[in-house]
Amino acid sequence: MIHYIFDVDGTLTPSRAKMDEKFSSFFFDFCTLNNVYLVTGSDKEKTIEQVGNVIYGMCKRVYNCSGNDVYEGSTNIRTTDWTLPALARTFLINCEYESPFTIRTGNHIEERPGLVNFSIVGRNANLEERARYVAYDTFENERKTIATAFNTMFPDLQATVGGETGIDIAPKGADKSQIITDFDKNDHIYFFGDAMFEGGNDYSLSKLVSHAKPVISWKQTWEYLTWFQEQRIAN
Repeated sequence: MIHYIFDVDGTLTPSRAKMDEKFSSFFFDFCTLNNVYLVTGSDKEKTIEQVGNVIYGMCKRVYNCSGNDVYEGSTNIRTTDWTLPALARTFLINCEYESPFTIRTGNHIEERPGLVNFSIVGRNANLEERARYVAYDTFENERKTIATAFNTMFPDLQATVGGETGIDIAPKGADKSQIITDFDKNDHIYFFGDAMFEGGNDYSLSKLVSHAKPVISWKQTWEYLTWFQEQRIAN
C-alpha cells in the first residue's frame, strides 16, 4: 500500500502561516485519491489554523506534537502526558537569558501534549521579528548549538531543530519516527519534510521510510505532487 506523509511548516505552508488557497484546492483533490497523513510539531489548533478544517479532516490521520497527540478527524486516538523536567526547564530559561539575540516576545517555553517547543524570540513573535531571528540563527546556528548542548546534558531527552525559530523537545524516541509503528513494513511511504538534515525534526522519520523527499518550500512539494498526479494519469 502507498501512503503519503507530510510535515506542515515549510512543507505544506509557509512557516506558521496559512496554506496557499490554490495549493489547498490541489491538495484537497490529492487527498481524495491517496492515503494522506500529516505529522507536525504543532498542536491540533495551530495545525487547523494553517491547513484548515477541511484538509485536516481529509487526512487519514494527523500526528500532532510529533506523534504525541494523534487524531482521526475530530477523534483523539492517543495522547502522551509527558511534562518537561524542572532541571531541563531551568536549562532553557538560562539559554534564553544568555542569548545575544535581543528581541523577546513571550511564550518561550510552549508546552504541548508530550512535547515542548522552545524559542529564543518567543512564539508571540510577528513576521518581522521571526524574520530577524531567522537571519540571526542562519548566521549563528544558535538553535543547533542549544540542541546539541541540551542533548548532551539530558541524554534521556531529545532536542531537535524545528520550523524557523523553535526547538522541539521530547523524551528520546518520542519524535516523528514513533509514527512508523502505525504502518506495515511492506508499505511504500513517501515522506515530505523541510528538516530532514541531521538534527532536524524530520530527520529521524526520514531514515525509516522507503521514500524520503526533502523540500525547501511548499512550492516544491506542489511540484512533486503535480508530477505524481501526471504519472498516475499517464499510467
